[in-house]
Amino acid sequence: MVRPREFDEDQALNAAMKLFWEKGYEATSLSDLTSKMGIQKPSLYSAFGDKKTLFETALRKYTQFHAIHVRTTLQNKPSIKEAFRAFFEGLVEEAYGENHKRGCFCINTMVELAPHDEKFEILTREHQMYLSALFQETIERGIRSGELTISMSPKALAQTFVVSLIGLTVMMKSRPERSFIQNCVESILILLK
Repeated sequence: MVRPREFDEDQALNAAMKLFWEKGYEATSLSDLTSKMGIQKPSLYSAFGDKKTLFETALRKYTQFHAIHVRTTLQNKPSIKEAFRAFFEGLVEEAYGENHKRGCFCINTMVELAPHDEKFEILTREHQMYLSALFQETIERGIRSGELTISMSPKALAQTFVVSLIGLTVMMKSRPERSFIQNCVESILILLK
């Protein structure tokens, strides 16, 4: 008979995700994880597998959460231009706020693991492609409504926004002058005019 878990798996996974997000894969030890998750190593292995599998599970959870957040941000404004402004300015606010060192868990993984681990290369690329499709869908909605009359294809603009998102997020980890980043955001948003 299998014993029931003596801890909340979702709560433990959230704790692991936050730790990996803050420290990265390599800098997070098993001791860090068990301490933060409030479980022992056998329970970690039993519930989540090894460290790499736990990291993958945490990353998948994050990308689902992030996708919902981005979709909500883009859909909660009647104006497509204002939706993208809210999205990019939200990135800046977060980067210069309380949790500024975290950045984006998916982008952090893209930088740390994707260059030498095919699984994480694929996972991070899938999230980029999802965001590109979401951006394209939003841009096309703006074209249909008559708000946008862009000179490039919606797909190309969406892909440019993904590259801009990644570049801004990575750059903001070094905390450049906020005006520098704000100028970049304004230049990105000009593409919608």
